[in-house]
Amino acid sequence: VTLDLTHPIEGKHVLLVEDIVDTGITMNYLKNSIMSRKPASLTTIALLEKPEALKVPCKLDYVGFQITNEFVVGYGLDYEGYYRNLPYIGQVQNFQ
Repeated sequence: VTLDLTHPIEGKHVLLVEDIVDTGITMNYLKNSIMSRKPASLTTIALLEKPEALKVPCKLDYVGFQITNEFVVGYGLDYEGYYRNLPYIGQVQNFQ
């Protein structure tokens, strides 16, 4: 994380939205960082979650879809700068 919050969140309700949760490491870091600032509440949401890829326990409040541990693109997710603008999420075949 290279950019910090620009406004205090103490006593505020915070919604943390992530596109995809793979290992859970980034989400847990963000949750801990936000909770240390004493928000009134923290709700976590991910469009996609890969339960098989989790390296640390990571409880999310809301998950759009649980997917297998495959590389996906589209709807803002890219592979080497390609496929980001697809209007759907798809699996990359023969991903190394």
